[in-house]
Amino acid sequence: MKYVEISAAKVSAIGLGTWQFGSREWGYGPEYANRTAIELVHRALELGVNLIDTAEFYGFGKSESVIGNAIVGLRDQVYIATKLFPIFPTRSLVVSRAKASANRLNVDSLDLYQLHWPNPLMPIGETAIGLRQLVDEGLAKNIGVSNFSLRQWRSAEIVFGRPIISNQVHFSLLSRGPEKELLPFAQANNRLIIAYSPLEQGVLSGKYSSENRPKGMRSARKFFHRANLDRMRPLLDKLAEIATAHDATPSQIALAWLISKPNVAAIPGASSVSQLESNVASADIELSREEIETIDEISDQFEPVRPAALLTDLKTLLKHR
Repeated sequence: MKYVEISAAKVSAIGLGTWQFGSREWGYGPEYANRTAIELVHRALELGVNLIDTAEFYGFGKSESVIGNAIVGLRDQVYIATKLFPIFPTRSLVVSRAKASANRLNVDSLDLYQLHWPNPLMPIGETAIGLRQLVDEGLAKNIGVSNFSLRQWRSAEIVFGRPIISNQVHFSLLSRGPEKELLPFAQANNRLIIAYSPLEQGVLSGKYSSENRPKGMRSARKFFHRANLDRMRPLLDKLAEIATAHDATPSQIALAWLISKPNVAAIPGASSVSQLESNVASADIELSREEIETIDEISDQFEPVRPAALLTDLKTLLKHR
């Protein structure tokens, strides 16, 4: 396993995202939450994964509770990262909700406590006081943010008065915005970018096309629209070609590309132990400079159809039915 070292923390470059643990949006059901999810955590730890990411919002605490049950007796093997959903995040609520997360997770302290989103209605100063209290009392070892712009990240760090070591953001071959400002800042200042949706909920696996789209909630995402699946075909074909050369899968190449960047860890989810094992194996793939440059070039050429255009296409389709 490849690891990233940030501010005395050593986290696996491939972590385990757990939004699907107990969350009804994914439709996995109680069997997944009560058995498969625990198997995923245990197998991840066996493979050297230590970064387990969750949030109080995932299943309204269910995800944290599942993880808490899974890591009994295994605490020293896990780097626990959870997130505060910032609805009215006063200092007292920050502390009380962090304690609630720690209780659900069966831990005395959180390795990384993250603000899930910026709150545009409340100054960060009030929240920062609560976060400092968590660190001072030992309930949180490190503080991070999620979905923050560079300006918001730096402003939060100034008010907090200490390093905010990470920013968890949407980052993949199809969503490369963090490369512009966030990643250079992280690399220059010993910070971590945690990439969520690194496989775009499976679109980068190459298994889907305009003739073979997923069912359920994923079908509504813009990248699964027929026009976008057609537009990204050159990239998916190149990933498949490079995957063949490495005896790998397109998903593994997409993950290997992402974590080849310094100061980046990715947290793909997994619906099964075999999918988890495949994700983790991507950390052992060494892409050549030429392969990375080729992937970059083709990825740069992908221009998704925007939501307004998708809505226009849908109206046209319905009109002619």
